[in-house]
Amino acid sequence: MIAPRALLRALPASLLPFLLLALGARASDVVELSDADFESGLAERPGLVLVEFFAPWCGHCKRLAPEYESAATRLKGIVPLVKVDCTANSNTCNKYGVSGYPTLKIFRDGEEAGTYDGPRTADGIVSHLKKQAGPASVALSSVAEFEKFIGDKDASVVGFFGDASGDAYSEFMKAANSLRDNYRFAHTTEEQLVQKYREDGEGIVLFRPPRLTNKFEESSIKYPEDKITSGKIKKFIQENIFGICPHMTEDNKDLIQGKDLLVAYYDVDYEKNAKGSNYWRNRVMMIAKKFLDAGHKLSYAVASRKTFGHELSEFGLDSSVGEAPVVAIRTAKGDKYVMQEEFSRDGKALERFLQDYFDGNLKKYLKSEPVPESNDGPVKVVVAENFDEIVNAQDKDVLIEFYAPWCGHCKNLEPKYKELGEKLSKDPNIIIAKMDATANDVPSPYEVRGFPTIYFAPAGKKQSPKKYEGGREVSDFISYLKREATNTPVLQEEEKSKKSKKKVKEDL
Repeated sequence: MIAPRALLRALPASLLPFLLLALGARASDVVELSDADFESGLAERPGLVLVEFFAPWCGHCKRLAPEYESAATRLKGIVPLVKVDCTANSNTCNKYGVSGYPTLKIFRDGEEAGTYDGPRTADGIVSHLKKQAGPASVALSSVAEFEKFIGDKDASVVGFFGDASGDAYSEFMKAANSLRDNYRFAHTTEEQLVQKYREDGEGIVLFRPPRLTNKFEESSIKYPEDKITSGKIKKFIQENIFGICPHMTEDNKDLIQGKDLLVAYYDVDYEKNAKGSNYWRNRVMMIAKKFLDAGHKLSYAVASRKTFGHELSEFGLDSSVGEAPVVAIRTAKGDKYVMQEEFSRDGKALERFLQDYFDGNLKKYLKSEPVPESNDGPVKVVVAENFDEIVNAQDKDVLIEFYAPWCGHCKNLEPKYKELGEKLSKDPNIIIAKMDATANDVPSPYEVRGFPTIYFAPAGKKQSPKKYEGGREVSDFISYLKREATNTPVLQEEEKSKKSKKKVKEDL
């Protein structure tokens, strides 16, 4: 047998680049379809299929590409992953209502089954589609299958039934079908298991992940109601699935966030350091339980500071300092509070922080650039610290642009927006303003999901700002302000025109 290096030396030099190219290239596991073969391509792949509608120039699509490719490889033989280039296949993309990139849709047996709203990481895609591809509830026929199922890194919901019939079984399967995107379900009629976990013959038990077992709460919880209905099952799961302090990940964050939530960020890694991960988590739980038992309502979680580094930056926290957790609270309204004291091993620092929070003694954290020393330009510079002073001034109409320094559309708008500010610089009632939304917290009720985003905040109605959807020429803004402003706009042109007319009269 010829060694690889000897083979390369024996080849003609002219063939070497082609061989290296062939060795370096690897066939993609993502299937690319077009207008010509989209329908037939899906027909050849019955069952579940994930389709990405993309554009080659789209930055988000480029970031997704390696994750999508990795997921396709891991799901090979389980769920096919397909992509369609919308710049070259507009008929297919228009047919399925694609208006932004990337758009991911789930198809079943060639028919659209809904939009994919799961995580856009390889792990997230794989986890989500595996749940979708299999049955809503896995049938467990032995003790070994059961133990393997509940030993997963995610919580498990298991139904125990005398036989696979009856109203209770039907309601359980209905709940499993409804909630399969978010939770893991299994059912069993294995007599040994039914007798062990449900002495009365049927019922449901929620099993928390073994790696999160702790002394502050039960590792399994029985469904407490006599009557089993899908609605009550859903309520039971949502109230108990995460326990006192779950491990927040990219996959489950949407289920955990959105309420008043304290997160302790540190080097959480249950694969490489489960003991260390639980060491700090147990200290969070110890203090959390005190306040929960006292009736104080707040949710808790631990999260990897590496995975959620972007959140740490939103709190002004350093993701690379020290072993101990850094702690922050974000309320459902978006208010933020940061624990300034270092997390102590006895938990006392966290206890003081929480006591101050519940007593209302904490100052809200605002990510803000410094307030400008001089702000006399035609466009007022707004930062988080002076937002109330400028934008929420009750006697002023304010047109404010939320921008990003790297945004091309924002750069194109800048000279026109400055000209608008110059034209209105003498108006005592209207302020033209701008705010870097990447460097400052954007307060409620403003929502910024793209750049530039422009709002009009009328005088006396600061809690009901209007999103500006018009054109971006100076004349478009002026027409809008003439229509919406509390007082008629005073334009520089009009003042010059009045002075000119007055001079003509004097000369006559």
